[in-house]
Amino acid sequence: MNLNPSNQLNLYGHQTEFINFKNLYFNKKLPNKILLSGEKGIGKSTLAYHLINNILSTDEEFSYDFEKFSINPNNKSFRLIKNKSNPNFISIDIIEDRKSIDINQIRNLILNLNKSSFNNKPRLVLIDNIELLNINSVNALLKILEEPNDNIYFILINNNKKILPTLKSRCLNYKIHLTSKESFNITNKILGENFMNLINDQMISNYSTPGSLLNLLNFANKNDVNLKEINLKDFIKSIIKVKKYKKDQFIRYLLYSLIEIYFSKNLSLKNIKLLDIRNYFLNKINNTKIFNLDDEILLMEFEDRVLNG
Repeated sequence: MNLNPSNQLNLYGHQTEFINFKNLYFNKKLPNKILLSGEKGIGKSTLAYHLINNILSTDEEFSYDFEKFSINPNNKSFRLIKNKSNPNFISIDIIEDRKSIDINQIRNLILNLNKSSFNNKPRLVLIDNIELLNINSVNALLKILEEPNDNIYFILINNNKKILPTLKSRCLNYKIHLTSKESFNITNKILGENFMNLINDQMISNYSTPGSLLNLLNFANKNDVNLKEINLKDFIKSIIKVKKYKKDQFIRYLLYSLIEIYFSKNLSLKNIKLLDIRNYFLNKINNTKIFNLDDEILLMEFEDRVLNG
């Protein structure tokens, strides 16, 4: 199952936001610096890719299908973006095995934007996981955000994490969200079946997003895990053991999500000692996510004190 937002041809959910952005653009009122904020896995990046395809494919054959909220895989812009060769689109995200988006990525972006445009179409820059920009990257990005060249639009994706106020203040912030019912319905539409038939309900909470649920299933398929049979405790231990969270941000977020679910379903809040343990680890997890800290020692401590305790 390919979960990359750039390959999602159908937009499930967020249609109202899409229509609003589309109307703003074609009425020449779309802000040139947009921040999409919300939980990881709710479809912010997919929404951005659909808006980008809508803009770039306007005069193309097989342009964006508004009635179905879908990208035609035969349109030129989609194929060029998929091949990473669209002159009007630049995407920046964390590189595999890195802990942050480094300054060289932003410097290359600036060099590209200072070059002459190939055509009269707008140029769109999508920066995902902006909370993973390091301080040097943020400072470099701020300079180009202050005075962007004409006909350039920035779309920044933030997963409800702490970012510098100076960066946030330069963008128009749109909060994107889904109810639990919407998340579950979207997951079922993407899968083509009821995900509850595939996952032990120990691993599901009202805060589970389509991205987290689909990533959970994807991880299980690749590692031959029966999510209906394995319990939550053993599944968390298996993820910590293989350490794939160190190279894959989605697995990292998935693991933290499962730990939070484990606390909510297994530790009684009436027990002061257990409550202190819960608060201790949730606070450390939160700081680790916000400040992009090393997580191996934290997870080893969690396994020792909670899972094996």
